[in-house]
Amino acid sequence: MPELPEVEVVRAGLAPAVVGARITAVDVIDERALTRHPAGAADFVSRLEGARVAAAARRGKFLWLPLEGDEQALMAHLGMSGQMLLRVPDAAPERHERVRLHVEHPAHGRLAVVFSDQRTFGSLAVDELIDTPDAAPGGFGTPLARIPTQAAHIARDPLDTAFDDAGFIATVGRRSSAIKRLLLDQNLVSGIGNIYADESLWASRIHPETPGTRLSARAVRRLLGEVRLVLEKALAEGGTSFDAQYVNVNGQAGYFSRHLCVYGLAGQPCPRCGTPIRRVAFMNRSSHFCPRCQRLRKNSL
Repeated sequence: MPELPEVEVVRAGLAPAVVGARITAVDVIDERALTRHPAGAADFVSRLEGARVAAAARRGKFLWLPLEGDEQALMAHLGMSGQMLLRVPDAAPERHERVRLHVEHPAHGRLAVVFSDQRTFGSLAVDELIDTPDAAPGGFGTPLARIPTQAAHIARDPLDTAFDDAGFIATVGRRSSAIKRLLLDQNLVSGIGNIYADESLWASRIHPETPGTRLSARAVRRLLGEVRLVLEKALAEGGTSFDAQYVNVNGQAGYFSRHLCVYGLAGQPCPRCGTPIRRVAFMNRSSHFCPRCQRLRKNSL
């Protein structure tokens, strides 16, 4: 599933093409792409046609395009394989195309924004915007202190300037859950998935099963710093692609997989100490870590 870097790459690619553009027409090819829009395809189309895009925003793995008027936004969740692609107006249909937006930009002219989704777990919706509780911008890419209702339940992400470091550190210190489970809790911190959790914990020398209560404030602060470094490095490489399901708006893959230290590298030597990387089952997924660098300690770190 795309994580924060992948969704941010898509947001940044969309922004120059859609901010200020008017949506002239909407084609819904497959209504399965509107599972988060319960009012149906006709309502979806009527809310979008003629609207102008005011911004391209993101919080964690959620992406939205606020529409002029500050009352609603086009919400996108990419799911496992969703793609937002920019195409010329009359481009041939994509293999797994579900929805096509026809837009007209004052500088770039006519374009098509295509939502393609092989596994159909992603979804688009027109959602109402509500005020953020802390009065800070709803997410990266928008100055508005508003957020779609469908994203309001998730926490801010570590690259958000309004992220509460002290609150995160204090909450982790009160939780007995494994630190990796806490990193994946989108109600605590958003945007971090399996890949970047494993990489950040390795960089911090913290075993993924370490309870939050065993981590000192200093250790959690160090972990938070490594999370940010890993996310920023992944952004610089265009995200992580293992197959053709994640691509940017031009259909290009990301290259951070070349820089992974533990994720997906079971049995290979740790880049730091040479010990074989271990893979264990975790929440219907896997954890990858170095058993020497990331020992599960009985005492607090």
